Amino acid sequence: MRERKGIFYNIDRLTVFLYLLLVFIGWINIYAAVYNEEHKSIFDLSQNYGKQLIWIISSVVLALIILMIDIKFFSSFSYIIYFLSMFSLLAVLLLGKEIAGSKSWFQIGSFALQPAEFAKFATCLAIAKYLSAIDRKMKSLKTKIFAFIILLFPAGLILLQNDTGSALVYFSFILVLYREGLSGSFLIFSGIITVLFLLTLWLGILYAGGIVLAVCLFLLLLIKRNRNNIFTLIAAFIISGGFVLSVDYVFENILEKHQKTRINVLIGKETDIRGAGYNVHQSKIAIGSGGLTGKGFLKGTQTKYNFVPEQSTDFIFCTIGEEWGFAGSFMVVLLFSTLLIRLIIIAERQKSKFSRIYGYGVCSILFFHFIINVGMTIGIAPVIGIPLPFISYGGSSLWAFTILLFIFIRQDASRSELL
Repeated sequence: MRERKGIFYNIDRLTVFLYLLLVFIGWINIYAAVYNEEHKSIFDLSQNYGKQLIWIISSVVLALIILMIDIKFFSSFSYIIYFLSMFSLLAVLLLGKEIAGSKSWFQIGSFALQPAEFAKFATCLAIAKYLSAIDRKMKSLKTKIFAFIILLFPAGLILLQNDTGSALVYFSFILVLYREGLSGSFLIFSGIITVLFLLTLWLGILYAGGIVLAVCLFLLLLIKRNRNNIFTLIAAFIISGGFVLSVDYVFENILEKHQKTRINVLIGKETDIRGAGYNVHQSKIAIGSGGLTGKGFLKGTQTKYNFVPEQSTDFIFCTIGEEWGFAGSFMVVLLFSTLLIRLIIIAERQKSKFSRIYGYGVCSILFFHFIINVGMTIGIAPVIGIPLPFISYGGSSLWAFTILLFIFIRQDASRSELL
């Protein structure tokens, strides 16, 4: 009893408060997104907001259970949890139900569970366990290889489910690896690859290849022209050119037509407000029409007349923008930013390397979801179908994000016990 009282006394109250506030904001806006005159009660269990209330209550219970679990459990069983999660990702490929083109759901009665959501915290535990070992150094090639295997294995299984959005989340772990000693040159290299990727899609293979050649020739004028430097530049040109060719080939020959259209709409090469760009176009109208203070609760016309598809899930932020305006949107952004900053502060005060790495994993996942989801609704990020943490409708995502966050809160509450 003494230990448990200490745990609840030591939990970070600000983080818990921000969690509860974001969950409440989500519930209210899910109600607004699907509100109709026939179902006015916010406690109507036949509607999404009623079902979300059940998920919220169960999530709070789940959080309390996590806070009472022995702190050593998470580290000791990290790999077991990871392998069980990978097994569920394999099982859903065989036994899962296809929803919205993705075979990534287990149907249990009237509810559906998505293993990909739970794989995030499982991977977070596994990478923290692996990197926190005494003999692990990020400078070691072996460490890098095994770390990337831990991260890319679930991403690959999720890609097989045709759930690109959830798979891309695993790239956020690059921030964790960087904090633990991954060379900054790797981040620079990743940035160069991203720029080449976008240039190829936006300008085409000839222009992108010409830019690569021009940059290499320019660098040749600046550097000392010896055999090693020239060889390095030639290798860089060949690799960059090969990458440009591969991007062009994949785009032209492998991607489906609707995928090409969606990418072209995103980078501004096409305008398709009745097709691939419809969701984003309507979302921008909804957010823009909210003005400074919004149209008011339950008074959003874009919301009421169902102009924006998936408005209670992936596009929940446009409901906030329309009904609560810039002020409400800014408040949500401020709350998320405060939560992320708080998580970094908590991670840095950990005495346990395992807890610190896990904390950065939590922060990276939430940051990626937040940036991409909000970016989707305002047209500056691709529409890849990932939820806004704690706010979007969905039991699997709320449970998974709750587990992800409260495992870290539990670790922090007993940080003095861990070394």
